[in-house]
Amino acid sequence: MARYIFVSGGVMSGIGKGIATASIGRILKSKGYKVTAIKIDPYINVDAGTMNPVEHGEVFVTDDGTECDQDVGNYERFLDENIYDKNYMTTGRVYQNVINRERNLEYNGRCVEVVPDIPNEVITRIKAAGKKVEADFVLIEIGGTVGEYQNMLFLEAARMMKLSHPKDVLFILVSYFPVPKMIGEMKTKPTQYAVRTLNSAGIQPEIILARSVLPLDEPRKRKISMFCNIAKEDIISAPDVKSVYEVPINFENENMGNRILKKFGIKPRESDLKEWRKLVKLIKNSPKIVNIGVVGKYFETGSFTLMDSYISVIEAIKHAAFSENKKAKISWISSGEFEKNPASLKELKKYDGIIVPGGFGNRGIEGKIKAIQYCRENKIPFLGLCLGLQLSVIEFARNKAGIKDATSREFNSHSKNLVIDVMQDQKKLLEDKHYGGTMRLGAYDCQVQPGTISWKAYKAWVPNETGPYIISERHRHRYEVNNDYRKLLEEKGLVIAGTNPKKNLVEIIEVKNHPFFVATQFHPEFKSRPLKPHPLFKEFIKTAINCQKKH
Repeated sequence: MARYIFVSGGVMSGIGKGIATASIGRILKSKGYKVTAIKIDPYINVDAGTMNPVEHGEVFVTDDGTECDQDVGNYERFLDENIYDKNYMTTGRVYQNVINRERNLEYNGRCVEVVPDIPNEVITRIKAAGKKVEADFVLIEIGGTVGEYQNMLFLEAARMMKLSHPKDVLFILVSYFPVPKMIGEMKTKPTQYAVRTLNSAGIQPEIILARSVLPLDEPRKRKISMFCNIAKEDIISAPDVKSVYEVPINFENENMGNRILKKFGIKPRESDLKEWRKLVKLIKNSPKIVNIGVVGKYFETGSFTLMDSYISVIEAIKHAAFSENKKAKISWISSGEFEKNPASLKELKKYDGIIVPGGFGNRGIEGKIKAIQYCRENKIPFLGLCLGLQLSVIEFARNKAGIKDATSREFNSHSKNLVIDVMQDQKKLLEDKHYGGTMRLGAYDCQVQPGTISWKAYKAWVPNETGPYIISERHRHRYEVNNDYRKLLEEKGLVIAGTNPKKNLVEIIEVKNHPFFVATQFHPEFKSRPLKPHPLFKEFIKTAINCQKKH
């Protein structure tokens, strides 16, 4: 039977429960156990697909097409394992399933109640996720913080599981310890209140992860131990770090893995974190920098710049840079600036490479197209992702194929030249206003053409192939390259480097006589891992470094 570890948050959200959960998973995996992780979001939304990325952060997509929270991406990156639909849960998804079962008379006509039927559904889904991959440990991250009304039912499910399987369930609280500047002392009282609130839900945390700007000292550990009814050894210091990949090492330095095993009655084991430690050492010590600019629009919110909208892109850039013994310096470039002041495009020359990531809507689109044109004409290494491919095709059609009004149906449905359009099944969905979960989602095949930059890059994944070969990548989009324009675009020099073999859809484009100009309809960033960087990102970074040397 699997063992279950619930991770909940105290004091405030956004302090790194997802990274903590992923790090615990990495530690347990390094000790030889099969691990999977589940994210519970307290939203009524059925999935994350219809949420604004500025408000919620990146929408991560699994192989089986689930649009989920960005923490699922952290799980995949740290565990180097695929996470599936069963591993993502929202309030909306749970209630929807219970209501559907009630409508189908699966409750045999009895009265269906919030308690215990909603918690029982949560428990059923947790166990199903563990069983799917035959996990030894199932980590369950409960979104939000203790005391929030929205996650009470999930805490109730955790309490019920502990009651029925007392030896197989463990509770970990990730809590924040503030250090107010005007006081100059780390305060424990907020965490004390968080633990008492958790106690009121019938749960006693067995391990506390102490998040703060500084390491936790002995006086603070003694105080938390006394007032929160927990051994000092089970209070793990979790100070801020420069790289999230340091977190598993910091936890293991405090013997966290074996503390967990002991609580389950399992003998201690050595951790095999050799490659991970080598990675962290490289991250800390490499003085070499590669400068990458990301041209987007989902990082501005008032006076603040948020990076969560593109977290997988950021990490994929870092992974590729690490593999070349470099650190990536990532700069955020607002595409709107190029629309107001086209002369500012020359600023792109100071970067070693430019990325235009995915997105929706027409705000900032013309600025992105100008940036793409500048990269193409000035031989700046360029990688376009999803929308980045669509805008690259529009830019090429306008400026190389002479189709001046080329655009996408998404931006102007009345244009005569929709070089980016939707398939018939998508048109019907849009007409009926069926938006959630209806895009082209999850893993699809792509046949890569010999002699292309992409073919060369993917040889790391399929080294023995000499002709066209198939790779699989994850998608999240509704619009496609219009095949009616393909012949003309190819005659003008656009390279169709990859296509979906079943539907003959364009998946990868390149341009000739350029060091690296590649754009993909899929999202390669979703498959990048710290110890296994994605080949396209790796080739992009290698080219950027070579161009840096020439300059």
